[in-house]
Amino acid sequence: MGFILKLIKSRFFIVTLAVALLLSIIPGVLCAMGQGSYVRSAIVTVGTPFRWAFTKIGDGLSGFSVYFNTIDALRAENEALRRELDEYKNLVYDAELIEEENDFLSDYLGLKEEHLDFSLEDASVLGRESTNYRTLLTVSKGTLHGIGVNMPIITDAGLVGYITEVGATWSKAVVLTETATAVGGYIERSGALGVVEGTYELRTEGLCRMVYIEAESDIRVGDKVITSGIGGVYPRGLLVGRVSAIEVDEASRTLTAIVEPAADLDSISKVMIVTEYGVNEEASDGTE
Repeated sequence: MGFILKLIKSRFFIVTLAVALLLSIIPGVLCAMGQGSYVRSAIVTVGTPFRWAFTKIGDGLSGFSVYFNTIDALRAENEALRRELDEYKNLVYDAELIEEENDFLSDYLGLKEEHLDFSLEDASVLGRESTNYRTLLTVSKGTLHGIGVNMPIITDAGLVGYITEVGATWSKAVVLTETATAVGGYIERSGALGVVEGTYELRTEGLCRMVYIEAESDIRVGDKVITSGIGGVYPRGLLVGRVSAIEVDEASRTLTAIVEPAADLDSISKVMIVTEYGVNEEASDGTE
């Protein structure tokens, strides 16, 4: 209440009130005296700056509206382009998968034609378990698909390894560069026999070795190493790899061939499991 009384008594309030009264009275008096045109002219003159200001403000607001509408349109266009790009990416990805699947099926059929005595089950590599001592692959087929322990795993390039553990819908396999593997082999060019095995030292380099080769055997760098079928785990005629180096063991008077596997054991994504194969009469008895 005290504040209101102070406001009423203030000079600013008195002056403002006087100006308001004058602005209210003068137009009425002029109109009564027949001078309404002057009143209108004065109102127009006084109001012109305000109209100009309001017009500019309106134009500015309109400009802001157009700007924000443009931004919204650009955002919508960008979103549409992003969705379209994602669709194209999906199409490319699907096309790559189809091409990969077609290549695999072509390789699968090629192997079927080359090895008519093979029963093959295709599988995907689901994972890889690596420890200091061995690497195991997990593949997508198990007992429900007729898979059993010791079945060989191959690709169109060559031998991969064999099944060591089986579940209902999965299996684990060890690759041929691991210390737990051994396979009878021979040199395709000369027929020299030996045993291909993994070692702890060579596995880190992705290599294996062929041992127990007679010292007089004809063997050269670049020779193909083929499974001999000895031992009953692996069928005869699968490509193991190529000889990359030859060492002489003076103590045992034998040769050792370092072998580079034909299959890319580090990046394979699909394999074929040999569930059955005919026993080749050329393979002799022995152990792997």
